Amino acid sequence: MTANEDQEMELEALRSIYEGDECFKEISPVSFQLRIGDLEDTKAFILDVTWPETYPETAPQISLDTFFNNRISAETKQLILSKVEEQVEANLGTAMMYTLFEWAKDNQEALMENHKPVVTAVTLTSSSEVTTTTSSAKKREKKEQLTKAQKRRIISRTDNKGELPRGWNWIDVIKQLSKTGGKDDE
Repeated sequence: MTANEDQEMELEALRSIYEGDECFKEISPVSFQLRIGDLEDTKAFILDVTWPETYPETAPQISLDTFFNNRISAETKQLILSKVEEQVEANLGTAMMYTLFEWAKDNQEALMENHKPVVTAVTLTSSSEVTTTTSSAKKREKKEQLTKAQKRRIISRTDNKGELPRGWNWIDVIKQLSKTGGKDDE
């Protein structure tokens, strides 16, 4: 059999095995994603597999560079890839996708045993904190709104670069000093 015939047969088998499985996604006839673990599971990850033209005689390209895997540390990703590559080498020359996916499912705990989630900027907050911050943000927005007249005055004071001319507020400084007095008046 040629490589293309082997790929067609394996593709047909994968489609029938994983039909309706939300963990399996066919990106193209030669590219697949399989989620190992539940969505809520912190130790879940997605294997992204792409077949080269000469697959199964050559190894498929395996990646963990999906957005879903951003919370996994680089060391853990490297460990997973090295273990999966070992399985690929052991099954080279045969249709291996089903075997590879099932092996990854069975060994998920071992692959993710040293997993420490990467801390991201997104944090969970209680609903009362969210409402408090949104209401204060609304108050801030109201303070920042300017009337049309205020906007016109600002625009008329600025030059073509949007900068105020030198000394635009000197009169205000002089008024303030006359009210409070200078250093000599003490």
